This record gives sequence, structure tokens and C-alpha cells, in this order.
Amino acid sequence: MRSTKGRVSGLLAIALSGLLAAAPARAIVSAGSTPTALHNETDGDVAADRQAVTREIERFRSSSISISQAMAIAEARHAGATTADVSFDGESGVPVYRVKTLHNDRIWRYTINAATGEVMGGEAALPLTELDLEDRSNLAALGAIRHRLADAVRVAEKAASGKAISGGLVRDRGRLNFAIVVISGDDLKEVILEPPGVRGR
Repeated sequence: MRSTKGRVSGLLAIALSGLLAAAPARAIVSAGSTPTALHNETDGDVAADRQAVTREIERFRSSSISISQAMAIAEARHAGATTADVSFDGESGVPVYRVKTLHNDRIWRYTINAATGEVMGGEAALPLTELDLEDRSNLAALGAIRHRLADAVRVAEKAASGKAISGGLVRDRGRLNFAIVVISGDDLKEVILEPPGVRGR
């Protein structure tokens, strides 16, 4: 769903043996520059970029709905749905979560009010056949593994000591991973988790 352009430098591997009994297998926490998920049209202007990220973080912190709650709200719309991608958007008039779920070979898109949890606007469904080959392959792997994005969010928040602001699937060097961006203090950290059973998919 997203590429891993501009990988964040200074990788710090964290051993999570106690956490990972029922969660994805490996976590790598990256700190430093802004994770790709939070870059916007100000890319290239470091001061403007940092101000935009700071505003986004402030709006996120003032929201009453967590990313886990937003995923649960979207998944509840269709029994058996699973979240493929979620992100906080504080730039619109009302802060929202944008959630994409996978259900019955379709991607469903939801906009969820970050203050009330209300689903805003209509549902939009896109058949998987309209996606490119890499996205279809990633989503097929997501449907076949036991772990969900919600599991990865819980592990990432614990690993990075913070609250997740976005998450989704990334493919890096042929491996499918969950990439979660976590706000920890005043820093953004990207946590990469490789779910068990996805190698070679």
C-alpha cells in the first residue's frame, strides 16, 4: 500500500520475546527523520515539514478515538473484515482516521471522526482486480496470515513506548511487513514488524 522510500536511519533492533508470543515475530524501531507516512506537500522544506508534523501530532493527541478503536469501528461494518491500512489525518477541518479494510475481495474505505468515532460519508469499495499486482499480492498475504494490523499496533506501541498514528503493509526486499508509525514523546518512530508465516509470499 505504501513504499519504503527514504528509510529512516539509525535502526534499533528490539528484542520482544515476552511480547511476541501472540504477536508478529520481529520489531525494528527506527527513529530520526519523519517517517514516509507523515510527509506531505511541504517535503523538501525541513522547517515547514516539522511544523506540519507538530500540528498533526497536537491534533492527534487531542482526539478521543485511538487508532485501535478506529480500526475496530471500520472492521465492525462487515463481519470478518480486516484492516489493511490506517492513518490519522489532522489537516482536514475535522481530524479523522482514514481506514482501508479487506473484505470479500474488496477494499473498503472509511473516514472516521477522530473525536466521536462516527463513520463520515458513504462507504467506498474497490474490487481487488482493480489494484496493481503488488497490492493484490500484499492483500492476499494479509488474508492468509494469522496476525492482523491491530496485533502489530499493540506490539509497536509497547516497543516504541507511545501511541500509533498510522499503520499499513509494506514490502521490503521481497518481504511483507507491517509498518507502524508511533508518537513517542515528541518523536515519531517507525516500527517494522514481520508477521510469522509471510516469508516467500
